[in-house]
Amino acid sequence: MKTLLLLLTALTLAARPVCADEAKPVAPAGTVKNVTPDEAEKLLKEHPKTVVLDVRTPEEFAAGHIAGAKNIDFRGDDFAKKVAALDPTKPILVHCAGGGRSTQSLPYLKDKKVVYHLNDGFKAWEKAGKPVEK
Repeated sequence: MKTLLLLLTALTLAARPVCADEAKPVAPAGTVKNVTPDEAEKLLKEHPKTVVLDVRTPEEFAAGHIAGAKNIDFRGDDFAKKVAALDPTKPILVHCAGGGRSTQSLPYLKDKKVVYHLNDGFKAWEKAGKPVEK
């Protein structure tokens, strides 16, 4: 009986059609990719619906930020609630000033489609000469 079940299973798997989509890797929810300022800028140009999540304080944000960024203070009492309300189907580019708070925010983004983390944060963005909005 076991032999028959094994044989049927093997035949079923062998007869299963192979789809072209199966060869393409699909990023699971919670995937995090670290990016440089150049890669982040390219991402934003190619995928304009990407949510830029700035987790710095409102004062830091007001002093300068990436155009179109959404400011949710990592140390704010309502951080988890506000992050949970973000569209889980849109890619997110998260950053803080230097990478510490944004790294700590990653567990809160685990249900989002794909998360890009800006290496060395907003300081690296500015140092690379990328555009800053005030």
